[in-house]
Amino acid sequence: MLITLSDLRRFIVAHNFFTPTTLKRAIHRMGFVQADPIRAPARAQDLILRHRVKNYHAGDLERSYATLDIEEDFFVTYGFVTSSLQALMHPRSDSRVPAEDVGSPWPSAQIKRAQILLEFVRERGAVHPREVDEHFSHGTVKNYWGGSSNATTHLLDAMHYRGLLRVQRRVNGIRIYTAHQHETAPTDAAECRARIDALVDVVVRIYAPLPGPSLSFFVRRLRFAVPQWQSELKSALDRAKQRLSHARIDGVDWYWPADEDVTHHATQDTVRLLAPFDPVVRDRARFELLWGWVYRFEAYTPAPKRKLGYYAMPLLWRDRVIGWSNLSVKNGELNSEFGYVESRPPRDRAFKRELEAELDRIRVFLST
Repeated sequence: MLITLSDLRRFIVAHNFFTPTTLKRAIHRMGFVQADPIRAPARAQDLILRHRVKNYHAGDLERSYATLDIEEDFFVTYGFVTSSLQALMHPRSDSRVPAEDVGSPWPSAQIKRAQILLEFVRERGAVHPREVDEHFSHGTVKNYWGGSSNATTHLLDAMHYRGLLRVQRRVNGIRIYTAHQHETAPTDAAECRARIDALVDVVVRIYAPLPGPSLSFFVRRLRFAVPQWQSELKSALDRAKQRLSHARIDGVDWYWPADEDVTHHATQDTVRLLAPFDPVVRDRARFELLWGWVYRFEAYTPAPKRKLGYYAMPLLWRDRVIGWSNLSVKNGELNSEFGYVESRPPRDRAFKRELEAELDRIRVFLST
């Protein structure tokens, strides 16, 4: 059967926007939810989950974190992972955090400080970074962006990435840490390959369908999840291409899970405003192939150079991303600004009705 880009677009919508369910079921179905601290008008993880969780409100993830059998950790990027997914990634090697040089070992001085800090955390049970800093006064270090970061926070991040600490909860957005110890690493080569293949399958299930270059990109990013197995990722990519379903469309190879059917999905008459890191739009290369225009996240772009806006949220209508919106809340009122690829919105009444319905859903989502 001939598979088209239209089939893939409808599949993406059906695959991602399943019938809203409970928060725990949604996260465990996805496996991973990307996190971002910017709140415009809510954090990315909340904006992602509101489409997939029944009666979801901003902040529900943080409020329910301890009951969901999930962890904060680095997968292909930082976010929330199921405990079972985290178990596949640990224990990690003696590697620096991804923002530094993943795969490079810790300096001896850092190892010594980490051992002392770990004993402190074990004695206290759970610690706030401020409490640690007041006790040790580590000072500051140069961060990934070239600025100055609190050295305590930097060391806590490194120990968390290594698996020596876990995030127990957050207080006003600040991580509260406890000591943690993962099971011993597998020594059998076949088990290691099985773990890597399972991680690749999670990536594909979240972001499918993927064009070949994007599949390679995401598999390479697993070096952050499993720095101890970086050298195995190329062969893992080769194995994935053998077991995944595949089609060549307009000269591009596309891949998706073998148990998924990308055809026969109906179009949904729904407007959805998506977080910049929603799985539907996270892969910018795929975005351009499917929707024919360039979307860029511009929060860190100087204001005069922005084309779409500080936190432009892609606007999905049916199975097409036709524009974007910047949302803000002022004096308790939701304000929205829209831009459209075709310079103006669709003229049909259904779009106007569904856009208003989406804005109403966002108002409820932001309410407490």
